[in-house]
Amino acid sequence: MEGKCTTVLIDANQETIFGFLSDSTNLVHILPKDNISDWNATSNQCSFKVQGGVVISLIQDGGEGSSKIFMKSGEKSPFPFKLTLHLENKANQTEGYIEFDGEVNMFLKMMVEKPLTNLFNYMSEKLKTHFEH
Repeated sequence: MEGKCTTVLIDANQETIFGFLSDSTNLVHILPKDNISDWNATSNQCSFKVQGGVVISLIQDGGEGSSKIFMKSGEKSPFPFKLTLHLENKANQTEGYIEFDGEVNMFLKMMVEKPLTNLFNYMSEKLKTHFEH
């Protein structure tokens, strides 16, 4: 299952956004607070429960300069997946989106595709509003 979420234009430079997203403890600021619980984080990994009791675990997995951040699923996640956070400099702003690549069967895909797409779109929009002045 692959997908690209909404592209957003963020009111901050690429290095600022890259620094913010490279520290997993900051991800709590862009998650839907009403829909997550059991937040736990260090600088390079985080985990949380989403509605329905599913645990999502994310581990920083390198990057490409300040334009891409790679993350992968941790042990507690229900299936293996990778996230790529894309960042591109646009004058004094940054264009960004999240790309998802998960190893799921067709049955699981029907169950998780819409909630995951909604979650990543929410995170993209929340990142945008987090840096608005």
